Amino acid sequence: MTPNHGTEPAIRLTNADYARAEIMQDPYRARRVPGGSVRPRWLSGGRRFWYRAGARHVVVDPAEGTRRDAFDHDRLAAALSVAAGRAVAADDLPITSVDLDVPEHEDWTVRFSAFESRWEWSDGAGTCTRVEDAEPLPGEVVSPDKAWIAFRRDGDIVVRSRDGEQEFALTDDAEPHFDYGGLPEALGMRALMRNLGLPAPLAVSWSPDSTRLLVHRLDQRDLPEQVLVESAPRDGGRPVEHRSRYPMPGDAAQATMQWAVLDVATRGVVRQQDEPYVIVHPASIAYQWWSGEKGDAVHFLRHSRDARTLELRRLDPAAGAVTTLISESGETRVDPTPQLGEPAMVHVLDSGEILWWSQRDGWGHLYLHSADGERVAQVTSGQWPVRKVLWVDQDARQVWFLAAGLVDHDPYVRQICRIAFDGTGFTRLTDDDLDHDAVSPAEGGYLVDRASTVSSPPRSAVLGGDGQVLVELEAPDAGGLEALGWRPPERFRTTAADGKTSIHGLLWRPHGFDPGRRYPVIDCIYPGPQVHRAGPAFDSAVPGEAEALAALGFAVVAVDGRGTAGRGKAFHDHSYGALDDAGSLVDHIAAIRELGHRHPWLDTERVGITGHSGGGFATARAMLAHPEFYSVGVALAGNHDMGVYVPMWPEQYHGEIDDESKRALSNPALAANLQGKLLLIHGELDDNVLPAHTLRLVDALIEADKDVDVLLIPGDEHALLRRKHYVTRRTWDYFVRHLHGTEPPAHRLAPHPLPLGEGS
Repeated sequence: MTPNHGTEPAIRLTNADYARAEIMQDPYRARRVPGGSVRPRWLSGGRRFWYRAGARHVVVDPAEGTRRDAFDHDRLAAALSVAAGRAVAADDLPITSVDLDVPEHEDWTVRFSAFESRWEWSDGAGTCTRVEDAEPLPGEVVSPDKAWIAFRRDGDIVVRSRDGEQEFALTDDAEPHFDYGGLPEALGMRALMRNLGLPAPLAVSWSPDSTRLLVHRLDQRDLPEQVLVESAPRDGGRPVEHRSRYPMPGDAAQATMQWAVLDVATRGVVRQQDEPYVIVHPASIAYQWWSGEKGDAVHFLRHSRDARTLELRRLDPAAGAVTTLISESGETRVDPTPQLGEPAMVHVLDSGEILWWSQRDGWGHLYLHSADGERVAQVTSGQWPVRKVLWVDQDARQVWFLAAGLVDHDPYVRQICRIAFDGTGFTRLTDDDLDHDAVSPAEGGYLVDRASTVSSPPRSAVLGGDGQVLVELEAPDAGGLEALGWRPPERFRTTAADGKTSIHGLLWRPHGFDPGRRYPVIDCIYPGPQVHRAGPAFDSAVPGEAEALAALGFAVVAVDGRGTAGRGKAFHDHSYGALDDAGSLVDHIAAIRELGHRHPWLDTERVGITGHSGGGFATARAMLAHPEFYSVGVALAGNHDMGVYVPMWPEQYHGEIDDESKRALSNPALAANLQGKLLLIHGELDDNVLPAHTLRLVDALIEADKDVDVLLIPGDEHALLRRKHYVTRRTWDYFVRHLHGTEPPAHRLAPHPLPLGEGS
């Protein structure tokens, strides 16, 4: 055990401490703040919506300024109890997959799943009956008019009518590794879906009039295979092999895709009349949409393999012809969004003009391209980024958006703003220090806003176009968390290792905090570079993980160093060609040391670090590149040797890939530097970051005659969900032993529930 460096007695934890830490995790934590996550589900017409707050289902009519229960929860509970022969409480309705249809002026019906059956509730009649129609199953996609359901069968696209009367295939030429609607195997979550008993996700997009489907055909035939072995299959039989197509950086062969439009009525197929293009991440499939009320055109974004060129293209759904509308290139990655996976900020207007987000001036701003492509006008400007487009009013020629960097003390705080297409009339509709996360229905008209800080749960409201409150929705408090010993984190600003750049993060004090003690520090790291980690909102990216460790008597930090996303282009590009620095580890060290000067209770002689995936790489890198600072690390599912990982991160976020850069991105190359205590955890069926990454590092550590602890989880995948409770407990135990210097208690965690949201 690592000795306690302080003069006070070491912290000795009890079963009660572990139990308290357990309920600080997500999703347990979220249940302590009912109403903290308002996710609007738009009703037909788009003017009204419903959401779930705790046990209640609520319908909102912004035009009328009303908010009310979507149905009589007590009557539904009573009727379901009788129909199902099971006791049901109104404040704990066991219903999921809710399909809510609320007409304007008549009684409505609610369809939902409960007790492994599908049910229909008539609010007017007060009846609850079991239904047997052809409801969508996991992995199926319903048309906008709800008449058709699309699904995959043996790689082909099939549709069936909702009434079950018709079923037919729209494609019939799929073959192994050359099929429709799937995800690249290297990042397609195949092992996760298999462990959950779910089919692979289907990526298709219905036209607005429900007559056609847009789908990609994915070609992985020429890719090399990787083989994973399931050592302990659940049936107790022989070990089972699982094969997947897995390209690596520098490989000539990569997955490619082409678009196709499938017509339900004619059963015709219109294929993209263009060469297939490389796809290195599933986000590329999401960057497509139908335009026009009936789907007059399809638009999609195409990245070059190195992501230094981004194009907007138009696909004619009737002929397959493709036209390039915008092409933008840069010396580093050209992004369509501030963070990977967010909705692309591209809007093709009815006039043919295009509202386009770009970092060409060093910040993320909106530009208006003329229909003929001859003129480009900058709409927004300033040393701050547009983070999200909320609503485009083509008639008024105005756009509503979220902007960061307008609050002096924090460049990540988002505010709601409005501006005209010609760049005039910039208006900040929210003028406070709260972080605003808003959404709007497709046709706009109002905003559903969630405003919070790291200490105050989101207050949600419907706002009009001028920022006025139309309907108050939810105003939760943190009392349920505080009763468990929770205290909000401190939002801090420190100086980066360059001595001039401000960086930001979060600091959690240990539960039962005593300023007279000195507490070890754990750095919860994810280095991006495609996202940022420690946001200013109440539900930032790491609350459950960090707050559980705080409940165990650790001070916990999360830092967004240089090279992570969400700020200016130069700040983000600090990681380009420097992925080996893992989101600027030197900035993490500088931040923790500065915090140690501010807070004498932080023991910066006892610093641990932990992270998952890219955070696992960063954890091991910290232990190997900065052994004088980090003494204990737990690295989960780390991509420790990026030269043999998927191509995207090295090729698009690092740059040229050669032998020298591969060595720079290799943790095994630094194995001889290990001094502290390191635990490496990996799932044996991780088909995203192969287990070979951890075993290569183990091999190098053995060659260097270094002690290392290894935990290989049989049957588990990249997210480690199957044995999440065990992995979490082993992580806690490791830090308790080697940072607190005491033996952990005997408490065992319950199997971790799936992180289902309130809208499920």
